[in-house]
Amino acid sequence: MKELEKLQERIIQRVNINLRELGYDVGPFVDGLIPFSQMVKFYAFYGITTHHPLNFQFRQSNLAGSYFLGKCRVTNSLLYKSDIRGDELKQEGDRFRYRNFEIPVNQDEVIDIEDSYLIKTLVHSYSHDPETLEKFFIKDTISGHYANIHGSPADGCFFGPFSTVDLTTIRDCVVGAYSYVQAGEISHLNIEPGTIWVRSPDSFNFLYRFPVRHLNNYIYFAPGAPPKGMFMDFVEDRKDAFQRVFDVVNIESALPVPSSASLDRYAVVKPHTHIGENVLVAQRAFLQNAWLGKGANAQENCYIINSKLEGNNVTAHGGKIIEADLGNNVFVGFNSFLRGRPDCRLTIGKESIVMPHTIIDIREPLAIPPGQIVWGLITTSKDLATNSMPVSDFYKINGRFFKGDMIFEGSGAAFVSAFMNRIHHILKANGAYFNGAENKGHAQRNQRISFNTIQPYPLGPLEGLYPTISIQP
Repeated sequence: MKELEKLQERIIQRVNINLRELGYDVGPFVDGLIPFSQMVKFYAFYGITTHHPLNFQFRQSNLAGSYFLGKCRVTNSLLYKSDIRGDELKQEGDRFRYRNFEIPVNQDEVIDIEDSYLIKTLVHSYSHDPETLEKFFIKDTISGHYANIHGSPADGCFFGPFSTVDLTTIRDCVVGAYSYVQAGEISHLNIEPGTIWVRSPDSFNFLYRFPVRHLNNYIYFAPGAPPKGMFMDFVEDRKDAFQRVFDVVNIESALPVPSSASLDRYAVVKPHTHIGENVLVAQRAFLQNAWLGKGANAQENCYIINSKLEGNNVTAHGGKIIEADLGNNVFVGFNSFLRGRPDCRLTIGKESIVMPHTIIDIREPLAIPPGQIVWGLITTSKDLATNSMPVSDFYKINGRFFKGDMIFEGSGAAFVSAFMNRIHHILKANGAYFNGAENKGHAQRNQRISFNTIQPYPLGPLEGLYPTISIQP
């Protein structure tokens, strides 16, 4: 495994040189985090459909347990059980709109990963950087467990576990555990764990920070040790359920699925689960006694347990919903953790927005009224009063506004409108509005994906590396 060791050391040094101005050393966080022996155990796999360009290039890399769809290139990198999902990449002939610009796309976009180490990371969407229309690059970057790199070109960065970088071009930055950043373009920043930052330059700025003493109970990551806390315990307690899904080549669906819906063969489905029309269930999702109404979705690394989603619900990547009832059109943002209990269920009214990286963890019944925007840490009704407000009231904010530990500046109308437009886009892209003939999305196009596997060298000096492979139509 000498080549794997050399590759990891090379990546660490390249990230450290990019972070030199911050004085940050990623080595103690990364060394030994994933034993090299683990990187030899798992096959990689890729999807083939008639709807996505087929073009994969892998060189001098380890891809253990990782999934690829669309156009992807991986060079000098370590990818451990990551999902590289290029089903929304721009295509030649598209026109990219940015502010007052409309820029033609000259060739199909590709996800290009180079000199990077991604651990159980989701890469999705397309580059939202108008300067890199045809390349969604991830370079000299390390990301930890269950991070999301969503439409965000990254160069020289370190992303902590359960962090999300969303629609942001990011260079030479550290993003701490469970931080969410959507800020357009940033560089040379060290963002503390538990920071929720949503910014549109010259329009609005939303900022919230979790109290460290509480955040550490959910996720804590320090040099020389793996991530710890309730989030890690939650996924580790259920990882055995995925073993059979990945061990068996051909696996039959565990429940009936409507012809307009899509249940990924790499999702786990436990008994008493209902899949409605136009539902999308992505790979590595976990459903147990879950009721998904028409147009609902469960994206990658989502867990929906003992819960009911009425319909047109978005559960973004990494969202977890336990012992809860959600009305129609409820949005649950990236890596949110919503946990009721059998004797004190959580209810969220229709048309509500649960901000990315929100934690609702209750021990008494809690009902969130319809049309609310919710953020931060909520364990009681008192917390809810501090960390929520009607969407209609948020819309009226104009200027500087404080509530609890949340700070907002700018136009509430622009902030709410941006969220509403994005929710509509997600539902449309996922096929929630399919009427039998028009408005097809992922739920309809992903029904007949063919999966192929690839294996690493099992022995010798190249053990764990995958051979150089180019897969084209």
